[in-house]
Amino acid sequence: MATWSRTSLGLGDHFDGPLVERNRRGRRLGRWLERLLLTIGVVCLGYFVYTYLEARLYQSFEDQQLDAILRSAPPSETAPAGPAAPRRTPPAPGSTIGRIEIPRLGVSAIIRAGSDARTLRLAVGYIPGTALPGENGNVGLAGHRDTFFRRLRDINPDDEIRVTTKDGVYHYYVQRTNIVMPKDVWVLNATGYPALTLVTCYPFSYVGSAPKRFIVRAALGKPSPSPSI
Repeated sequence: MATWSRTSLGLGDHFDGPLVERNRRGRRLGRWLERLLLTIGVVCLGYFVYTYLEARLYQSFEDQQLDAILRSAPPSETAPAGPAAPRRTPPAPGSTIGRIEIPRLGVSAIIRAGSDARTLRLAVGYIPGTALPGENGNVGLAGHRDTFFRRLRDINPDDEIRVTTKDGVYHYYVQRTNIVMPKDVWVLNATGYPALTLVTCYPFSYVGSAPKRFIVRAALGKPSPSPSI
């Protein structure tokens, strides 16, 4: 007795052909998507590695340059500060101003003039128009929450923030922290005393463009009761 089959009835090509073709197209599309996703992943990883290495190399080079300047002309620990400090010429955009250190948190980063995206990718940015370190007034510094200012989440009152420049070493002490909105630029207003304001995005763990700003206000000199901000 003959065995029944689709092939023997001449139906194989009619029923299986479109199904096989659809499967082939699906496999081709799947392979194309895999390659696309792999390419995107490689590009993203490459960009991350590039920006990380760029920032590390820049920090290392500028640290060496600043240290060389300090060795040739050591700054005084009692450099004039506050009202007695002479006003200095505003720094050129992109120039190196000095180094910020927060010893308890292990923070150390070069300060570069400007607050544009490239500057903040490479260093802590000095906000133009604010006072310079040691001067009477409000020094504004900005940094990314996921790079140089990541550890600000653990900062405490009275923590020392040391700013080293070719003109001197200035010791600021934390008075308070605030959480504000981006429009609250009053935190950078001039003060009647030598102050330092650090600005970064908040929340620290937020994915994407964070909606708020984390502010650290410090004063030059020894720890003291905080004046009105």
